[in-house]
Amino acid sequence: MLATHNKAQPYGSLVAFAATQDLNYLIFSTTRSTRKFANLSADPRVAMVIDNRPNHPSDLRFARAVTATGRAEEIQKNALEDFLAIYLNKHPNLEDFVSSPSSALIKVRVEVYHTVTRFQNVVEIHLT
Repeated sequence: MLATHNKAQPYGSLVAFAATQDLNYLIFSTTRSTRKFANLSADPRVAMVIDNRPNHPSDLRFARAVTATGRAEEIQKNALEDFLAIYLNKHPNLEDFVSSPSSALIKVRVEVYHTVTRFQNVVEIHLT
């Protein structure tokens, strides 16, 4: 789940993402006509929530969630090849979508990962 905002109004979006091996960047694609792209263009600060819940009663004890906070920007053509390869390695079925002229490939430079385990154990990992 990607969280953006516009004029102090939060907005959530499901996105298919990939991460660089060093976890410094999260990558996703969107069309430039979306609300999320407009929100990112107005303010690049974002949060992405990632979890491993299988939707079982044991989720409260065993589920793990990570909130990554950072700044998003469209990947420029001179850096596109490497990020695109990472993204398509995880999501090969999205090749047509991400290759469309109306789509943008976005990278989030993660500043902090907030991890939650056992429903309430929180750890912060600062990358910057």
